[in-house]
Parts: sequence; structure tokens; C-alpha cells
Amino acid sequence: MNLAFPFHFNHLGRTGAARNGEYIRQLIEQVLFTTAGERVNRPDFGSGLVQMVFAPATPELAAALQGVIQAALQSQLEGIADVRSVEVTAEDESLTVQVAYVARHTTELAMVRFTQGGGRP
Repeated sequence: MNLAFPFHFNHLGRTGAARNGEYIRQLIEQVLFTTAGERVNRPDFGSGLVQMVFAPATPELAAALQGVIQAALQSQLEGIADVRSVEVTAEDESLTVQVAYVARHTTELAMVRFTQGGGRP
């Protein structure tokens, strides 16, 4: 069973679960928005993206983050999914991270995209 993120109880009062595809998306989100050292028992979990909230969204920052994020995702998703590509783009005041991956249980290519800042969803 894959626990849903954020943790919650379902309509039966049991621990909420996530299907495999949703679980991987939630795990990617956790890696992106967790600072390394934030989890006591997993000090290497996270990417450092949150620390860049107040940094200027420049192409140089996006290029630097791309390698850091790809390494973090490959490390944390090992055995669950293969990260095929990570694209980080800086536009105005926002950073967009797009991750392409292949889930081990389906072998289908999937993409997930997160945008932070700039007032865009």
C-alpha cells in the first residue's frame, strides 16, 4: 500500500492510499519541496528547491537547479521510477520544473509539472 500525501484518513476511517501513478507524482512533489536535512531519518531526502524561493528566477539558476533536482530525483525514485529528463525554466518571477519519468510498474512515460512563484498555478 502506498500512503497518500498529504497523510489523511479515507471515508472508512483508514489510512488514505494512493494509486501507483499518483503515488509517484506525490513522491516527486515531496522531493522537490523538501529541504535536505528536514527529515530526521532521511537527511539526504530533498532537492533544495524551496531554498530558492527568494532567489532571482534567472536562466543560470534554472540550469544549476536542473542538475541538483535530477540527482535528487534519481536517488529517491530508485526502484520506483526511472527519471528520463528534468527541465527547469525561469520565466518572470516563476520557476517551472517538468519531470519526465517511466514508472517501473507500467513502463509508460509520464510527465509532471510544477510551477512556483509569479502568481501562476
